[in-house]
Amino acid sequence: MSPESEVPAHLVPYRPNVGVALFRPDGRVWFGRRAGAPGPRNWQFPQGGVDPGEDLQAAALRELAEETGVHSVTVLGRTDGWLTYDFPPEHAGSPIGRDWKGQRQVWFALRFEGDDREIDLDAHLPAEFDAWRWGRLAEAPQIVAPFKQAIYRQVVDAFAVFAAG
Repeated sequence: MSPESEVPAHLVPYRPNVGVALFRPDGRVWFGRRAGAPGPRNWQFPQGGVDPGEDLQAAALRELAEETGVHSVTVLGRTDGWLTYDFPPEHAGSPIGRDWKGQRQVWFALRFEGDDREIDLDAHLPAEFDAWRWGRLAEAPQIVAPFKQAIYRQVVDAFAVFAAG
């Protein structure tokens, strides 16, 4: 099903996007540090655009593989409906900011079934991330860009059942 077919009209100015919270079996979650983004709030989960007509879960798996090299996963769950955020004013001149008001996202919780050697930040160039680490899901809203914090709080609430205590 095309992502556009499940979207209310008021969400159309938002770019269709998927995000992935990648959990280890011990409940820790994967964080990537955005390449070239100034710190300290430059960590995030893998995410990316949905191609026209692309299935949302397929898009999430593709984005995860492109940004992290990870293929060994099991789907644990997904958020209900679309979550949205607006781009900040400084994004207005960027290619994405000129075309979209912000992003609408469906998030997927995936369990990593491989080992850390599978992670390859250069799997698809240019690299999205320049470093990565495992951490606690609850810390996510404090380490992402401020304009993404509300979405990350929703992701934390939605996927807390999969997280380490």
